Amino acid sequence: MITKKWILLNNEIMIKKDDEFSLDKDKDAVRSYFLDYINKNTVFFYTLKEKIDYLIENNYYINFYEQYTFEELERVYEFVYAKKFRFQSFMSAFKFFQSYALRDDSGEKFLERYEDRVVAVSLFLAQGKIDQALKYAEILIDQEYQPATPTFLNAGKKRSGELVSCFLDEIGDNINGIGYAIDSAMKLSSIGGGVSFNVSKIRGRGESIKGVDGRSSGILPVMKILEDTFSYANQLGQRPGAGAVYLNIFHIDIEEFLDCKKINIDEKVRIKSLSIGVVIPDKFMDLAAQDGICYLFYPHTVFQQYGIYLDEMDMDKMYDELISNPKVRKKKVNARHLMVKIAQTQKESGYPYLFFKGNANKEHALQDLGNVKFSNLCTEIMQISDVSDINIYGKEDQIRYGISCNLGSLNIATVMENKRIKETVETAMRSLTVVSDMTNIEMVPSVQKANKELHSVGLGAMNLHGYLAKNYIMYESKEALDFCNVFFMMVNFYSLKASMEIAREKGQSFEGFDKSDYANGRYFEKYTHSEFHPITEKIKLLFQGMTIPGKTEWEQLKTDVQQYGVYHAYRMAIAPNQSTSYIMNATASVMPVVDTIEVREYGDSTTYYPMPYLDNDNYFFYKSAYDMDQKNVLRLVSVIQRHVDQGISTILHTNTKDNTRDLAKYYIYAHKAGLKSLYYTRTRKASIDECISCSV
Repeated sequence: MITKKWILLNNEIMIKKDDEFSLDKDKDAVRSYFLDYINKNTVFFYTLKEKIDYLIENNYYINFYEQYTFEELERVYEFVYAKKFRFQSFMSAFKFFQSYALRDDSGEKFLERYEDRVVAVSLFLAQGKIDQALKYAEILIDQEYQPATPTFLNAGKKRSGELVSCFLDEIGDNINGIGYAIDSAMKLSSIGGGVSFNVSKIRGRGESIKGVDGRSSGILPVMKILEDTFSYANQLGQRPGAGAVYLNIFHIDIEEFLDCKKINIDEKVRIKSLSIGVVIPDKFMDLAAQDGICYLFYPHTVFQQYGIYLDEMDMDKMYDELISNPKVRKKKVNARHLMVKIAQTQKESGYPYLFFKGNANKEHALQDLGNVKFSNLCTEIMQISDVSDINIYGKEDQIRYGISCNLGSLNIATVMENKRIKETVETAMRSLTVVSDMTNIEMVPSVQKANKELHSVGLGAMNLHGYLAKNYIMYESKEALDFCNVFFMMVNFYSLKASMEIAREKGQSFEGFDKSDYANGRYFEKYTHSEFHPITEKIKLLFQGMTIPGKTEWEQLKTDVQQYGVYHAYRMAIAPNQSTSYIMNATASVMPVVDTIEVREYGDSTTYYPMPYLDNDNYFFYKSAYDMDQKNVLRLVSVIQRHVDQGISTILHTNTKDNTRDLAKYYIYAHKAGLKSLYYTRTRKASIDECISCSV
């Protein structure tokens, strides 16, 4: 097999001259990729009119002529192409054309360039409003904002999937509830959705069914069925189904739940492709800190005694009551041993995710409407949910809240350099609102209900490490903490302001707004009592020329919110966004990078992806996450978390020398620092090879 020219050029990055990498070769690889492959395999049109007509008439695009004149379409295309966009790395171009660009029905020829995808998305989201289309086009082509994959991939296409692809729901403790969940999993997976379920309400192994003891098989068989369901319903074989299940740590099946991810466990027990997460109330963390006895409870006996599900109880208040009630079945374990078991499972498999329930609900603005009980596949979505009552056929169901995730991310570097936090956040919030308003997942009524009544969105961010390195700021420094404190406060302010303005325009707030901390003013207290301005000289310079909201502005926003309402029950969530960050030539999410030059394998080829803005001057500001003190990383995330109403996907990067006790210490530190969740734990294997950073 002959290696392609652009791959060879990309590989020349690693050839050193005067002890420095040949980073300029990546630009040569991009040029070759276009000249020798993309241009030769792109359908050519003589005029813009010919192109638009072809795409519409052949069912590639929706009929944009129903909403715009040709002159308006031309205006958006000309605006975008005048920007003369260029991909900044080979990986960015490669990722876009491999995963996002529209191809013809043969799959051989490209029908879109990056600019064309930007235009299609902008026109679609603007719904006939040309001025709004230009605003969307500006933040997209300038790479200030990036919609999540399902929106960016599908918007404007005639034969498209859904604009959102991440969902959550509760499972009830009966055959009908379990059947509803499996049916939902199959339907959502068939449209490319990833689905997370809370299985904490399902009775434990050995509990009674219809009054007969010992009949329940527990949660594991349900997990097996869900795993097979996701495997079967895989969007026409194009995208593997993805699912996660969360279990409360006080559930009697928790040890079996953790064991299912062990590599050497019996195949009857092992769960291979389903992700798992543990819901950890504050009470368990207290017990672990004391190295004390912890009781696991049989949830059905709890429900029989109190009429309340175990995972919906405040364990700080109910734990001792449950222990003292002889009719509640229970089992003794050592709390710290259970935490170490979690760490052992993580060392072996990367799982489980950890969801700190107390932290998630402490500053929850909708706490008077309900609790956040679990999270999603990437641990950043944290919204109220409530189990639906699914009855036998012929009886009416009581449908309650599921959750759908509607995401997009700011590019911190371009937003800061263009000094457009306010404008970009407002436009991004409006684009997310359009997606929320247009999404109608009728096939799963609980998800449909939540989206219709709560209008939740999740504005996130990417390129934190990239921006810091570009400005010669270490990720673990006090300047990084200072920057994050100011930047994410501003995103919070302007996203809330945009939500208020949308509520005022529509004359509508999310369902239950009157009972929220936005309405009673509690949400604003930390901002109206303290200033969040830069304190270090370097960060003051970075924010020069931008208006930073202070106590006065927050006080005014509080007044406006109480008068006009808020459209979105939830506004911010920081997702991993690995795929879209490649297109943006950005470091993923707010996490530190793993490699200064990332190595990727595609088929028979190896490609190299230098981190954004990398040169031989800022090289050592790209310190690997594996070489960082994880407590410093967690501290930085905790500063960001202060300003984010949902969660942040946070990955722990450990080394083989870190033992299970070290991991347990990170859990305790993360919990005390106010983090709401921990995503994967990644372990770097010991190697005699030097890392790239150390080989210069």
